[in-house]
Amino acid sequence: MSLDFQSIRQQVKQLGKTAVTRQRQLQDKYKQAFELLESNEQNLENLCQKVQDVAQNYDPNLRCALPVQEALTASFPLPALQEEMTILAADGSQIAPDRNAEVNYAVINVGAIQMRLGSPAPPVTSTVSQLLYDDQLYTPTGRITDARLALMRDLNERTILAKLAEGASSPVVTFTDGPMELWIGTPGGSQESADTALVLEAYMQSLAKLHKLGVATAGYVDKPGANLVVRTLELAMTSQIELPEIKEMHPLQGVTDIGLYREFLQPGERSPVFALQSQSVKSYTGPLALHFFYLNVGRPGYPYLARVDIPTWVAEDLSMFDNLHATLVEQAGMMGARPYPYLLQRAHEIAVVKYAEKEQVTQMIALELRNQGLGAGELSAKQFAKQVAGRTRYER
Repeated sequence: MSLDFQSIRQQVKQLGKTAVTRQRQLQDKYKQAFELLESNEQNLENLCQKVQDVAQNYDPNLRCALPVQEALTASFPLPALQEEMTILAADGSQIAPDRNAEVNYAVINVGAIQMRLGSPAPPVTSTVSQLLYDDQLYTPTGRITDARLALMRDLNERTILAKLAEGASSPVVTFTDGPMELWIGTPGGSQESADTALVLEAYMQSLAKLHKLGVATAGYVDKPGANLVVRTLELAMTSQIELPEIKEMHPLQGVTDIGLYREFLQPGERSPVFALQSQSVKSYTGPLALHFFYLNVGRPGYPYLARVDIPTWVAEDLSMFDNLHATLVEQAGMMGARPYPYLLQRAHEIAVVKYAEKEQVTQMIALELRNQGLGAGELSAKQFAKQVAGRTRYER
């Protein structure tokens, strides 16, 4: 037995004893958040000034929503879906290096799918697989990390969309799973900073290409965890004298953006559009500046909200924006009771690397090394013991 269930049971009972109190406290916070949302719904200029003041003087890492021009409590109906449109979706997966394996490598695999509304032709799928080995497995500060692989995967996803969009018939809507903002973390030194900057620059080039092509592009965030609007409301309720301590202050902790907008948005409706305030804003400028909105892709009686990240050029083009809005709602509805864009699910199925496929790549590399007169490495004792016992649990 791997868990002490007797101990867990006692902790669960303690959790239950305080659950009602915590729920009441959360309800009070939601009431306060609703009041703040309504009292500030037209107070956009002052909110923006306060956000900028906090980012410049008190919290340079501030990440929150920046109101643009639509009232905070506004909702916008579902536009009509165009009869003819090209839809492109991409998703990726990766094989991380395994020091316990007999050969050391990584793989980034991206799957894409293209569908033309109004055409009898079936969807077209494609896959791009990138093998990383030897020096490619290292950065200026050491071995490549999962975060670094994820960064490269995001780049590859947007790159393949830009390439496929070149030959697609207009209008074109493209999307990936997850935020559009690349998470680059905190560089460890000048060399790593330069290396990361190259990845970010390539990503920006793909975005710029999509902009030049007049393509709507987005990042679809299912069950978002970043409560950007709530953080803005926390700034709104904080007095000027308390702002120096704002980084440690979270008076609305537990309240979520989707919990707030679930009360305003009917199925198919979207929230107002916000600009993204974050440390990365200096990288995303002009038409590439990042915005987002919340979208109810659920059914009557069963709301389900996602966050949709978009660049400025999409936010400011009504036709392009409406095409994206209508497409995402239609796509999510195709999945029934568990709304999620159908083509993103298909792209995931194309991209995912199965355990058997990973083992096949490992054997291909080991065989090639032997053919060249080189010996492959050997399994670690730990990995050998696992394989003898059989793979019965999820682990890396």
